[in-house]
Amino acid sequence: MTSISRKLGALIIFGVPAIVGGGIMYHFFPSYTAITIYEIILGFAALGVVSNLE
Repeated sequence: MTSISRKLGALIIFGVPAIVGGGIMYHFFPSYTAITIYEIILGFAALGVVSNLE
């Protein structure tokens, strides 16, 4: 069983691509819709990684 601290740590690691990637997305596509779509996709990826931790 994975400890909750390891799962929270993995989610914190996904915070860096969320912040940096959001800025990059806004640079290339200056609309908040593109950022929202990027963040949703990244959120699903983060949940997938965290749910597979053992």
